[in-house]
Amino acid sequence: QVQLVESGGGSVQSGGSLRLSCSVSGYTHNSYCMGWFRQAPVKEREGVAAVDSDGSTSYADSVKGRFTISQDNAKNTLYLQMNSLKPEDTAMYYCAARPGLCDYNGGYYWLFHLGDFIYWGQGTQVTVSS
Repeated sequence: QVQLVESGGGSVQSGGSLRLSCSVSGYTHNSYCMGWFRQAPVKEREGVAAVDSDGSTSYADSVKGRFTISQDNAKNTLYLQMNSLKPEDTAMYYCAARPGLCDYNGGYYWLFHLGDFIYWGQGTQVTVSS
């Protein structure tokens, strides 16, 4: 059984930093695409950053240059380093995974297509105050 457990959320002031972690267990597929998503109140869930088993990464325009996705395969952990946080980054953050490499050629919509991600964590709250 695949389990994803996020941690590291919290409350920070605008301009601050947080590092989210996603511990993965039970994943046995040879390749994967993993992503960080977020959902603010009354908004749809949106993709933030993605990385696959080849090490390729991609980011939503809204976080480019501020967020960095990384992975530690020895620890089976996915990270999201978030710098220069803004109030509009306030949301519940989720990690998710699916078999196969990320679809970087299909643009943002297909890269972060929610229906393709079959494993999800429970989320960790990030609140940024101005």
